Amino acid sequence: MMNIHDIPSANEARIRFLDADFRVVTPGTFVRCAITGKPIPIDELKYWSVARQEAYVDVHASLEAERQAGALPSKPS
Repeated sequence: MMNIHDIPSANEARIRFLDADFRVVTPGTFVRCAITGKPIPIDELKYWSVARQEAYVDVHASLEAERQAGALPSKPS
């Protein structure tokens, strides 16, 4: 995985998330995960929500976002 901190001019992109694709609104090298806050290189972006217009670093963050939105049951205690 690419390390954002290795890129001297890394800046955050603004993205419009679509059903099977996304459109870059403001160019940049990464977006932030809505759950973890971790940077996600644009070329490694695989998980997002069209409804919430959020990016997720991995499937676990995506599932957590669904739980928080009430779309999935809460984790058992």
